[in-house]
Amino acid sequence: INKPSLKNITLSIKQGETVALVGSTGSGKTTLVNLLIRFYSPTAGKITINSEDINSYDLESFRSNFSFVDQNVRLFNDTISGNIAFGQNEKMPMDSIINAANVSNSIEFIKKLDDKFDSDIGEDGVTLSGGQRQRLSIARAIAKDSAILILDEATSALDSATEKLVQSAITKMQKGRTTIIIAHRLSTIQNADRIIVLKEGEIIEQGSHEELIKASGEYAKLNQQQL
Repeated sequence: INKPSLKNITLSIKQGETVALVGSTGSGKTTLVNLLIRFYSPTAGKITINSEDINSYDLESFRSNFSFVDQNVRLFNDTISGNIAFGQNEKMPMDSIINAANVSNSIEFIKKLDDKFDSDIGEDGVTLSGGQRQRLSIARAIAKDSAILILDEATSALDSATEKLVQSAITKMQKGRTTIIIAHRLSTIQNADRIIVLKEGEIIEQGSHEELIKASGEYAKLNQQQL
């Protein structure tokens, strides 16, 4: 018998709220997000947005509500501006591209390139460093200007100075957006409005960082392990 990946999940996220999903490998964090963006459908229960079942929306227009930033940065053999504007139906104004570069802390390194925004970055951004590639993918998510942001923690492979730049770009990007973070390191999600702790496919705790530390449960234990 196939064991369900998630069970007894009841979760409601408010518009503009930042929610972090925490749990060890296999706890159900990624499954929950994959269901939310309709990579597959739940075998029982349903997910709604504004009281409407998400399966009632056209898939392409539904997914246009989401920006996804993870550690597997996907860049294309194109210019800096082409990569930032990728995936837009209409030609993006240069103002929007420059704004995205500013918010994502990319503008400084772009200005140093010979052709600035017209610089070709090679297949998968081969000419850029890891931190530059990460910030460019954040710039693309900012330019897309989606209502819902999904972050699969994106700073794990960076040195601490670059990580600070990326983390600050992510914080700026979250303003005014509903944000769901798949957290791997708890230090990056302490300011989340709510932290959801998953274990073996079930929600076992939820609350703010302070509340969960005080509760001395699974989250406090995970936090202690990472100190």
